[in-house]
Amino acid sequence: MSQNDALHYSDLENTGEALIELIESSKAEDDLRAARKKQQALFDHHIEAKKTVTELLNSLVHSEEVVGQKLLDLEVQKSQMMRELEKVEQEVQKSLAKSHTMDSEIQFLQRELERLKDSEKEIHALQQEVDEDTTEVIPSAIYLAQLYCKVSRIKLELGAEPHILRGVHYGQDLATPINIDTSSCSPCQVTDELWSLISTDW
Repeated sequence: MSQNDALHYSDLENTGEALIELIESSKAEDDLRAARKKQQALFDHHIEAKKTVTELLNSLVHSEEVVGQKLLDLEVQKSQMMRELEKVEQEVQKSLAKSHTMDSEIQFLQRELERLKDSEKEIHALQQEVDEDTTEVIPSAIYLAQLYCKVSRIKLELGAEPHILRGVHYGQDLATPINIDTSSCSPCQVTDELWSLISTDW
């Protein structure tokens, strides 16, 4: 080895040792380890935050599904309640209509009852007149004719020919003349024709 080579090798060795001493004397390795720890901590924090955000999103999606289902259930209940309400309203309307009809029928029956009571009073008064009249005896045929007139509203003429049944039926709205030839009709036909004049509406 030449003298120059020996000097060059000695300088290189000295430089390497100096570099090693410089590296060992500096805190670069400690700083690098600390930086790596911080980086790992940051990475771990990122993973944990990502996990937390994912859980929150899943929870939010689940909550939205639950709320959506509840809304659907409420809409179904609302629709059902609306149908039931409409049904109840229809029943109420039917009941009101039926009540009005019954009220009208009751009023009609009350008027008819009053009319029958008045007719009964008239018949009773006529009966009293017959009972109290001691000076003049009313023939039974005339009394029955007057009684039938009150009940049927048919007034017959007593002076007609023997085979002619003549009179008038006084209806609620109009008067109908009666002129029946009993010689050409059976008693049943005569009765049916007279009954046909009498209203059966109550």
